[in-house]
Amino acid sequence: MSWPDNALTEPAAVFAALAQILYSATDDADVYNAICSAAVDLIPGCDHASLMLRRGNTTVTVAASDEMAAFADDLERATGEGPCLDALETETPQLESDLRTPNQWPEFARQALSKTPIRGSMGFRLLVDRRKIGALNLFSDTPGAFTEDIADVAIVLVSFASVAVTALSRGEDAESLRRGLTGSREIGQAVGLLMGLHGVSSDAAFEILQKTSQNMNVKVADLARDVIVRHRSTLD
Repeated sequence: MSWPDNALTEPAAVFAALAQILYSATDDADVYNAICSAAVDLIPGCDHASLMLRRGNTTVTVAASDEMAAFADDLERATGEGPCLDALETETPQLESDLRTPNQWPEFARQALSKTPIRGSMGFRLLVDRRKIGALNLFSDTPGAFTEDIADVAIVLVSFASVAVTALSRGEDAESLRRGLTGSREIGQAVGLLMGLHGVSSDAAFEILQKTSQNMNVKVADLARDVIVRHRSTLD
């Protein structure tokens, strides 16, 4: 499936694209796979994507865009290092644009270079109620394709993925998630605004929304909508 060029840079277009694929989702696995498919379709330079969740003391790949992404996750578990594993431990996006150069995951890079076409990678942590629960792993076959600017584009999708994983972990089904997509879109936009206004990471911005919603006893989606409205009013 292909998307218009503006889907790569406009949050509203990203969520419109996600809505299309979520409407075909019937269970958790479909939603996870939709997130990985969206990553490949929407993020420039992304050729493979996987979603890894922590379960107890182990990590499980619950979805992958293709066999190569799943194999890359296996390499991370086998070597004990890599973008997804590090993303589980820190809120900072994990970025290596060229695995052929000295990097933070030498053994993973060595095996990825010898066994796969992967040349660049990014990992983003997903949170549920402030608990480290998993990560979205992105891989590129083109050296240098992943940059900090591309990471900023990916954060929009990561924000949605965090909301989706949170909803599913609480027992909400795909239909409930579809109904909440509008709220999720607004949460993603609010996260982006807070990141820019306060110079914080996506995790920190999402925690600001969560904590404020608890203190004010309002839903996160309602608070996100208010953040967007207030921001627009300051621009008028």
